[in-house]
Amino acid sequence: LAQDQLIGTFVSTEDAAEEIGKICNVYKYNDIDLTVALTHIGFESDIELAKMLKPEWGVDMIIGGHSHTVLEQPAKINNILIAQAGVGTDQIGRFDIIVDDDTNSIIDWKWELVPIDDRISNPDAYLEEFINNYKNKIDKKYNAVITRFTETLTHPEREVETTLGNIFADAMADISETDVMLIGSGSIRVKELGPVVTLGSLKACFPYDDSLTRYWVTGNQLKRIFSHIMRIENRNGEGECFQINSKVRALYSDSKSKLISITIDELPVIDDQKYTITMQGYHFANSLANLNISNDELIALGIPKVVSTSAYQVLEEWLRYHPNASRKIEGRIVFKS
Repeated sequence: LAQDQLIGTFVSTEDAAEEIGKICNVYKYNDIDLTVALTHIGFESDIELAKMLKPEWGVDMIIGGHSHTVLEQPAKINNILIAQAGVGTDQIGRFDIIVDDDTNSIIDWKWELVPIDDRISNPDAYLEEFINNYKNKIDKKYNAVITRFTETLTHPEREVETTLGNIFADAMADISETDVMLIGSGSIRVKELGPVVTLGSLKACFPYDDSLTRYWVTGNQLKRIFSHIMRIENRNGEGECFQINSKVRALYSDSKSKLISITIDELPVIDDQKYTITMQGYHFANSLANLNISNDELIALGIPKVVSTSAYQVLEEWLRYHPNASRKIEGRIVFKS
């Protein structure tokens, strides 16, 4: 991209809109027929983004992701078409568009959500045989059993406490020796796991590896973090939600928009007392947006401790040494209406 130094990390929709404006302005003297913004911020955020884009920037379409929204027809906001194609490769979105070369704008379009199944094309026997030669070798490795749960553990929603989220948070908290363990709910990519857990199923469940680092925070800062991540505005399918370890109990009132209580080991969190909190590297990098606490605040009370450069390896090792484990919903995170 021309002048790619203009493109930086942004954490808000407003910042994203500003970056798009900068990029479009770089190319304003080029004859650009079509401008498409590719995002991964969720459908509702795409709508908000479209409202902020100036018409003179010339953005024609937003193709988004993250919320896995299935659309019968694209939305049209601020004369910008917004579409997503659902989940994974279950289907693909097809846009047929006609662009006016004089105005460099879309004058007609047709949208179709195409399901991917055997009606699309006939299987390629040679390609299937080629893939199966590798698949058999891979299956032998990834079908190796890591552990067995006493029952299937589930993760049906990101916004609430889940049994699968509980065991993952406890595993990492155990290794981290921390008061509070925050695991991004979006790190867990399946609805259920077990009772038999193989190498392949675990990697599919937790595919995005990252570091784990322990920090010091005050009780007041901890309350601020939980007030932020538990607020109702964060539970819209697009916010950054978390699974937490068994030491912690947090109660939030939706009607009052307020954190009612938070305890660690059944003791109320004290404002001026210090506590350890461990998180993935991604959440430290985006701590202000995700946790309402800055990087400077997280490192101000003591030198951070890198627990592991691989959260996945911590998880796999813990599961191997804790067979027949299970978890229930315990009320770690409770939302009161």
